[in-house]
Amino acid sequence: MAERPVLYYFNGRGKMESIRWLLTVAEVEFDEVLLVTREQYVKLLNDGALMFQQVPLVEIDGMKLIQTKAILNYIAEKYNLHGKDPKDRVMINMYSEGLMDLMEMIIMVPFSPDPKPKLDNIQSKAKERYLPVYEKALTGPVYLVGGKLSLADVLLVECTLMLEEKFPAILKDFSNIKSFQGRMIQIPAINRFLQPGSKRKPQPDEKYLKNVMEVFWQAGNMTY
Repeated sequence: MAERPVLYYFNGRGKMESIRWLLTVAEVEFDEVLLVTREQYVKLLNDGALMFQQVPLVEIDGMKLIQTKAILNYIAEKYNLHGKDPKDRVMINMYSEGLMDLMEMIIMVPFSPDPKPKLDNIQSKAKERYLPVYEKALTGPVYLVGGKLSLADVLLVECTLMLEEKFPAILKDFSNIKSFQGRMIQIPAINRFLQPGSKRKPQPDEKYLKNVMEVFWQAGNMTY
């Protein structure tokens, strides 16, 4: 039996959360090593586990993978969530990277001393730049690309739920996306992930922010 993937990150969302989502949808059990001290981070550095001195770090199939996009693409390829051919894959990647750009803006908000301007910017860009793309893509199709579930679909449902946490009515003018979200959360693996007690992480709180700052600011590195 293959060993379970091991995820090295904080006890919070950050850039690891999309990886948790994708493994969950692929129905892959995983373990987590939660970084709570600077010493853990330094040990990973000294062991040569962090190619660019960054987390997320995922141990899988005998490899130590960093860089969120690379990790997501590997998992998507391994578990048939990356399309049937290169044309599907490039569309999946374009949709996915747009969603990751938007989610990264949300991830960074708690670290801002004045979050309101950032939130206003996110809401504006989401409604004017990002959501219209997915609304159009979902006019008819059940999934974004190739008629089957992919990485892009997983990221879209994650992103829409994050947006609704900040802006509860943001999807009111995007009925295709809202219908898509409703379908996706009925998938058994996703439904379980959204229940209390799952490995899904809550929105960042002061404890999470303090943890990140203690590890990374002291280490001169603020990559989440």
